[in-house]
Amino acid sequence: MSESAPSRVGALAKLLVALVVAGGLVAAVLLPFVGGAGLVARNSTTLLDALPVELTDKTPNGNTKVLAANGELITEFYENNRTPATPDQIAPIMKQAIVDIEDSRFYEHKGVDAQGTLRALAKNLAAGGVQEGGSTLTQQLVKQTLLQTAPTAAEARAATEQSVGRKLKEARLALALEQTYSKDEILTRYLNIAYFGHGAYGIEAAARTYFSVGAAELTLPQAAVLAGLVQSPTNDDPLLYPEAAQTRRNQVLQRMHDLGHGGGGQVDQPMTDQELADLSATPVQTAGGAKPPNGCANATIGGYFCDFVKGQLNALGLDDQELANGGYTIQTTLDADLQRSGDAAVLNTLAMGDDLAGTFTAVEPGTGKLLAMSVNRRFGCDGNVDPACESVNLNVSASKGAGSTYKVFTAAAALIEGYGANYTQTTPEPYISKLFKDTDPDTGRLRPWPVQNVGNNYPPTLSMRDALVRSSNTYFVALEDKLGSVEKPVRTAQAMGLKSLDPIADEVIAQNRGSFTLGPDATSPLYLASAYSTLGGNGTQCDPIAVTQVLTSAGQPLTGDDGQPLVKNDNCTPEAIPPGVATTLNQILIGDTESPFGTAKTAAIPGHQIAGKTGTAQDNISVTFVGYTPKYAASVMVFNPTGNQDVGGFGGGKGATIWRDAMAPILANQAPVPFPAADPVVSAGNRPVVPGCSSASACEETLRQAGFRPVTSRVSSSQPVGSLLGTSPAAGAEAEAGQVVTIRVSDGTGARTRAPRPSAPAPSPAPAPAPAPAPEPAPAPDPAPVPTEPTN
Repeated sequence: MSESAPSRVGALAKLLVALVVAGGLVAAVLLPFVGGAGLVARNSTTLLDALPVELTDKTPNGNTKVLAANGELITEFYENNRTPATPDQIAPIMKQAIVDIEDSRFYEHKGVDAQGTLRALAKNLAAGGVQEGGSTLTQQLVKQTLLQTAPTAAEARAATEQSVGRKLKEARLALALEQTYSKDEILTRYLNIAYFGHGAYGIEAAARTYFSVGAAELTLPQAAVLAGLVQSPTNDDPLLYPEAAQTRRNQVLQRMHDLGHGGGGQVDQPMTDQELADLSATPVQTAGGAKPPNGCANATIGGYFCDFVKGQLNALGLDDQELANGGYTIQTTLDADLQRSGDAAVLNTLAMGDDLAGTFTAVEPGTGKLLAMSVNRRFGCDGNVDPACESVNLNVSASKGAGSTYKVFTAAAALIEGYGANYTQTTPEPYISKLFKDTDPDTGRLRPWPVQNVGNNYPPTLSMRDALVRSSNTYFVALEDKLGSVEKPVRTAQAMGLKSLDPIADEVIAQNRGSFTLGPDATSPLYLASAYSTLGGNGTQCDPIAVTQVLTSAGQPLTGDDGQPLVKNDNCTPEAIPPGVATTLNQILIGDTESPFGTAKTAAIPGHQIAGKTGTAQDNISVTFVGYTPKYAASVMVFNPTGNQDVGGFGGGKGATIWRDAMAPILANQAPVPFPAADPVVSAGNRPVVPGCSSASACEETLRQAGFRPVTSRVSSSQPVGSLLGTSPAAGAEAEAGQVVTIRVSDGTGARTRAPRPSAPAPSPAPAPAPAPAPEPAPAPDPAPVPTEPTN
């Protein structure tokens, strides 16, 4: 037997199999049309009933797109990179090229072309390779749809197995499709689902991948390259194998020439021999385009924000598989300008990948819309390879304590209980709590808990207003004592939206941890900003949301099982705390950036009211600043996420600096929005007010009748002995019934004295006059603290 005999035998075997298949296809084509109109109708109905749901969709789903509030692309989710194009978004020459090379009788057959199958088989056998496709475009559409939508590996194999049964099923479905849809729609669907290599599914993705143009802009040479790719997208890849791609392109051009198409780049003009020669001699010219970003690790902006979006979508029931194949449009709350400003602000203070992480997290008061999440890390890459990478969402996770920012929760609880903004306490240094205990590290036993401030410049007597601005530790532990337990501050923090507290709230209450007001517990930057946004929203608490709508590929809101839009936007609770409490605290906390004693003057932005609070964890392992206006609430936390490291400074340093750098460019272009006035009833409270006294002698009785315990203290003063200098707390201050009120009385020791006049003038020259006596100094005011805030 000659060397060519085995190949001839193999070719003959293939031809015999093909004849069987072709015979079956002919039968499939003819069967519905044999036996009269009744048989045609009956079998047509059967064919239509056989269509799987995947084949009844008019357009395959494209990539899911995630958009910022202004419509800017954040990222896409996809398994197959595809952007569906409508018929008028595909160049006519592209449609003609694919028809000519893949199915030249496309507009003549009814889905199956037995004649074309036999012709292609003979041509391919003679050439020893694939020169012409055997299946119609409609059959290829069926095959690719079933393959790409197969939910299991077994169904995917079934969609591509080489068997007569599969080909016959494919043929019947192709016939049904042709009876359901127009030729142009079938061709468009094919071009949208075909794989063109290099990860590009569909003609729009292919045009952008290889030529950086849309499908509507494709030229004849470009269309010929893409039409040739569907048979062998790997071997003929024009980016990797330009010579092979040129050979295949020229085959397409030759076929178009033979069929009388493509002259002058037009569908209905014949291509001349010279045109064919010139086009064929020209090398393939590509302009490779970047793939669309895929997933949050490749987000163009706001990678950590994207991660939060994905978590919310999963919680709505959209798993990763559905997101990758659903073709949805996800509309989000991201403020792209604020995100970029936050990114730059963090990097102004901390380099990308610094051991210290800096988070900037912003939400909108009154709506809960998440506006930005910045951190000096790249999301989603391997931190073991690059220290600038981080997969943990540091803006959301609770890692370190937020220090004195928790004093606001104690203040809010006290205002709710009727303690006014001027509620005054005198706390010694150190202050020994009357209610809370500490554990002796040596014995493990409970012992009295002494609390101290940072530095020694805190006045012992402070109102709530001043104590909050100055950030006095002793005042707020004493205020917890007055509230009777830690429960009210804890529940107030939860009501305001501090969800990172939820897992440990009951434990903190059960153990009556007085240190709660000093903020030692691990805190989420996001939920800290959210809790403060309840103040900016005048008492309305809103859970953070990042997704405002999920739209289907048809542009309609995606609905749930109840038939209603999946995204409800019902995340707010009006009056989670009394509005008057919120407005009163807002006016107090403006002092943190504006008062001479405020701990966050660095965060001030001229022309705008900024309320806020600083915080520093024990041993300075984190610093925090939360600042807000009626339109924005943002937290900044700086800490080492992998260990305990002295961050350096206090919350008014790195924290307030990052906040100002992020917000100043945004607020500079906006009109100021002032906070509402404080609620006079809440500010006044319902505790006794220290009365004014007309004289020192009458003051004791006046105070006693008002329910206070008077104590007289003589103070060095230039006033005459016994003069009334005032009380501490001062008249008008709110205090506790039975509280000691000190009556300050002058002892006269500071009165100026006159030098005795000499009895007679000296005969010698008059001496130089003695200097005039210095004026008597006024009583020294209470010393001011350093402009920092305490650790806890």
